[in-house]
Formats: sequence, structure tokens, C-alpha cells
Amino acid sequence: MPDNSIKLLVIDIDGTLLNKKGEVAPADIDAITVASRKGIQIALSTGRVVQASLHVIEKLGLDGYHVFFDGALASNPHTGHEVFVEPIASELVEQMIAYNKAHNTVTDFYSVSDFFVEEETWASEIRRKFFHLKPIVTDYGSLHKRERIIKATLVVRTEEEKASAREFVKYFEDVLHFSWTTTPAYPGIDFINILNPKVSKGRALEALSNFLDIPLSSIAAIGNGSNDISLLQKAGYAVAMGNSPDDLVAVADYVTLDVEQCGVAHVINTVLL
Repeated sequence: MPDNSIKLLVIDIDGTLLNKKGEVAPADIDAITVASRKGIQIALSTGRVVQASLHVIEKLGLDGYHVFFDGALASNPHTGHEVFVEPIASELVEQMIAYNKAHNTVTDFYSVSDFFVEEETWASEIRRKFFHLKPIVTDYGSLHKRERIIKATLVVRTEEEKASAREFVKYFEDVLHFSWTTTPAYPGIDFINILNPKVSKGRALEALSNFLDIPLSSIAAIGNGSNDISLLQKAGYAVAMGNSPDDLVAVADYVTLDVEQCGVAHVINTVLL
């Protein structure tokens, strides 16, 4: 159990705060509000892009710095100030586009502010409805020259699509970083984040820790996915949700209830406070 030295609480979004309805439970909102009033700063750490996180940030009444893109960006979305950013090299963006054409795969690309697709698909419709992202249909031909790309994604649901995604990962595994994520709202669909190989939530947390002048030992983190491993490893107090995989549980100091049982509220109320 941590002492009362926790100054920053970092929380994942999908599967940690957001349940299968895509909602944050009132109990979680109330607990986060109480923690904030007691002097604990709150930051989100998510694989989501900035725009897809804003409604959660607003719901929780947060106005500080957060980690987006699975750790590729740490910034204040209200001011646009960037503490840390690690984009994908333009030549790798160009190579991914060429691979798509040769192997009939579909990759989406993101700058800090925009979401790019070559055409509308069922996956872009999910982004529009669930993640509140408006796709910009564009020619990928010169995208790597026109935009600073922070993240790319593959969104797959059939076994054929997932097999194709695994081939994509195998081809680029030495030069890019991949994390497979899910959200309770869309069971069976994999969201594969593609990032600069240096990127991790843990590395972004180190940058945020230095900027806020809060030592890692005074930071608690809550997550539910394998992409949260580095985050929990860096935090002074690590919490895994009850719906977490074994590899995340293995690095946690505490396992709380699952997202449908308001695990965030449980650990805040019974442990952190």
C-alpha cells in the first residue's frame, strides 16, 4: 500500500475508465474528483489520439497534461504545449504506404490533430462513432512529405484480416513499434497501434515526471492492457485492473476490480486515499 506521497495518478482509458458501453461510470468520476480535490494531479495515458480523448478529459474535468498515442506524445490538449513527441520517420511512413499497395492492407495515419484515410471503411466509421474522429480522405502519395505522422493503425476483425496484420507486423517489426489493443465496446476487433520504435507509455511518463517535477516514486498508474506494462513498471505504485492479462498483473503492486465494477474508484477509495 502506498503512503500519502502520491502526487500524480495516471489512468489508462479503454478498458480501465471506459466500460463496454463506452462510458465512464459515475463512481469513477466521483472518485477521481475527490482525489483531485485532495491534491493528487490526474493524467490520462492512452493509445488514443488527442481528439479521441477530449470527451473523456472534459467528462472528468481535467485541464492538465496527458499521454496520447501510446506514449508518442505528452501534451496539454487545451494549450497545445508538447512536453514530449516522437513521430514516425517520414521514410517509414512512405514504406508503409508502399506495402499497403503491394499487399492490399489498409493503414490509417494520424498527425497530432488529424486522422487520414484513403477511403471510408467500416473501421473509419468506428473511429467516427466511438472515438469522435472525423476522417480526412486524402491521397497517400505525398502524405509522408506533407504531415508529421505520430501514429498509424491497423484495425482488423476477421481471421483473414488479423493474419494479414501479423504479416505486416513481421515485415516491419525491426523498425517500428506495435501494440495490439482492444476496447470492451467492440469485442473481437483488434486495434493495432504502429509507432516509432522508441515509443512507450513508460518513456512518456518519465518525460511527464521530469516536466511536472514529480518523482516517479510519487506517481501511481492504473492500466488494463499489455501496452500498459512499461507505464506500470515506471510508476511508483502500479495497479492492474481486474480485466488485465497475466503479463500486466505480473508487474502490478495491486489488482483492483474490473472495469465493469468500477475498479478505478475502488483503488482510489480503498487504497490511494
